[in-house]
Amino acid sequence: MPIAKILLVDDHPALRQGLAQLMSLEESLDVVAQASSGEEAISLAVQYEPDIILLDLNMRGLSGIDTLISLKNAQVKSKVIIFTVSDNESDVVQAIKFNTDGYLLKDSEPEELIEKIHLALQGEFVISSPLTQILAQSLRSGGKKVSQLEELTQRELQIVKLIASGKSNKEIANKLGITDSTVKVHVKNLLKKLTLKSRVEVVLWAVENKISP
Repeated sequence: MPIAKILLVDDHPALRQGLAQLMSLEESLDVVAQASSGEEAISLAVQYEPDIILLDLNMRGLSGIDTLISLKNAQVKSKVIIFTVSDNESDVVQAIKFNTDGYLLKDSEPEELIEKIHLALQGEFVISSPLTQILAQSLRSGGKKVSQLEELTQRELQIVKLIASGKSNKEIANKLGITDSTVKVHVKNLLKKLTLKSRVEVVLWAVENKISP
């Protein structure tokens, strides 16, 4: 398995050190650099080209959101995951608006954090489980229209349920006995039918429509 390079960005040294120790236990993860500010993070991201950037939201100086925007503007290819104590709806929605690759809470269990990082490396949008209800409420209050359940085929509905339960394309393929490429085709089709843009919106749609995994 290729070793993934990780950049930790947080203005609390003890937290960064704890994360670095946790990830040192994973042979497939390598913390190549640590930053205590957004400005430093941008410089180190360009220098090291990490696969994943774990980014604190509330930092002195450049905020997490401003850092996220600056990283995207600098065309940094790293996947950027917000890692924060904030479960505030506006923070979550704003981070997603500016194309974060994930939003994880700092009280996540170590095993869950490592699992989510591996999913992000596979191209999945990752989010802490408690936040799905918060996002669903935001979706309702925003008045966004959801497509009719009847538009989906039985197979597409199965895949929606599996996406909502946090399964990756590979896991869905194994579960249903089909190929990864077939899963990708189904996901593309159901996104079009539901007029959604991403897997995280599929999760929200499933919660909104009370579709149980």
